[in-house]
Amino acid sequence: MNEHPEAAAAHADHDAVHAAPTEQIDVRTGELAGRSTDPSTAGTAGTVRPRAAGGHVIEDGPDGPGPAPYVTLVLPCYNEGAHVLQELDRCSRVLEAADFTYEILCIDDASTDDTLEVLRSAQQRYPHLRVLPFRRNGGSGTARRIGTQQARGEIVVWTDADMTYENEKIPDLVRILRDDPTYDQVVGARTTEEGTHKWARVPAKWLIRKIAEWLTKTRIPDLNSGLRAFRRDVSLPYLRLLPAGFSCVTTITIAFLSNQHDIRYVETSYAKRAGVSKFHFVNDAYRYILQVLRMVMYFDPLKVLMPPALWLVVIGVVKAVVDMVRHPFYFPASTVLLVVSGIMIGSLALLSDLVVRSRDGV
Repeated sequence: MNEHPEAAAAHADHDAVHAAPTEQIDVRTGELAGRSTDPSTAGTAGTVRPRAAGGHVIEDGPDGPGPAPYVTLVLPCYNEGAHVLQELDRCSRVLEAADFTYEILCIDDASTDDTLEVLRSAQQRYPHLRVLPFRRNGGSGTARRIGTQQARGEIVVWTDADMTYENEKIPDLVRILRDDPTYDQVVGARTTEEGTHKWARVPAKWLIRKIAEWLTKTRIPDLNSGLRAFRRDVSLPYLRLLPAGFSCVTTITIAFLSNQHDIRYVETSYAKRAGVSKFHFVNDAYRYILQVLRMVMYFDPLKVLMPPALWLVVIGVVKAVVDMVRHPFYFPASTVLLVVSGIMIGSLALLSDLVVRSRDGV
């Protein structure tokens, strides 16, 4: 059958377009987030750095990334320019003295001070330093999640750049994982509280920790310590659960415990932070509680929903018996509401548990 003249003309135009030579497009650097240099084009002007897995651009030192290390230290940085060099020096010193290879992956979370410039200049002094700049502020949870995804080490270490954690113990945490395969995570459990609003933080953290212990049936000395080491391959399925804020450390603790990954706790000290705290007591404490309940709902919804459902039904039945004795065959609306609410919550608990158990992944 002959081809229609209009279709033949369209095919000819299509072939002509694809046969034409591709025009070379110049790539120019721009100013992003108040910086003089586009993070994706740092280095030689007009040269775009290769994109890492996930589309993130990691800036390496003059010697390149080097061979894959055993440990990756993920260090989120947001407006830490005044003291980030001290933290880098401290971490590099203890890791250099350790008996394993390492890299330090610093994530600049769109800082508004000179943190990114300080990190870039530090790459001349610290050959194992890699820098991942963000264009938009994503929060410490986002920085830790992406940093863990981009880590090349078998063991990933989380800590902060505010001089609070006892980072001299990082090699000890790593050695526990290296020497004892039964543990998948080691946490530096703080023995003191030096944060802001101490009078309110201590009882709030205690309450949240007790809720998490009851829900996970595990003793948790420190639920939200930011100093921890874990096996990267074990953590990968849970990274999508991490929230953007501070409660990411709580999330990864509950995720590991809920799936029978053993965690070991090592006592560490906790110093007063350098710079200004980004923690907001009311908002972050509220998010902590929600995140604990969300994580247990994700892994074991019956533990959260079934107790109140049963209590409502029991109270409603007892009240119905009392109402029957006082006023035969008369049940007030409050009695009916108690029983119906309990049945509805119980049905929701069973349905949620069915969804959890039918999931293929974690």
